[in-house]
Amino acid sequence: MAAGEEQSREYLRRHRLPELLHRLGALLLFHRPERPREFLIQVLERVKAGRRAEGEYPFLMDEANVDAMFSLLDVLGQGSIRPAQYREALKTLGLSTEDLELEDDVEITREEFKEGIFAASLTSLKT
Repeated sequence: MAAGEEQSREYLRRHRLPELLHRLGALLLFHRPERPREFLIQVLERVKAGRRAEGEYPFLMDEANVDAMFSLLDVLGQGSIRPAQYREALKTLGLSTEDLELEDDVEITREEFKEGIFAASLTSLKT
């Protein structure tokens, strides 16, 4: 691999740009604004304000959406899901599972799921 290509990959990784771009695309598809460019500018301004602790980070899903997603994963209504399901939910939302450390035999409750989704969303937008 050429040095320039390696430097480019490192730059993208360090700034987590693929995740950010994926997240912005997901927000566009979720909200489907009439003026997508203006919408993206507003989202990035909210991210910037959130970094300065002046506002909230924009999330793709609100609490009701996350609850609905958990219910779809918990088809038997047991009140918990498996780590593999949790990882797939994060990936589906374009969120990183890179730092996720879960044993395969643990159960993820609805509250843990919601906290994890919102924490991963926050992390993906901070970088």
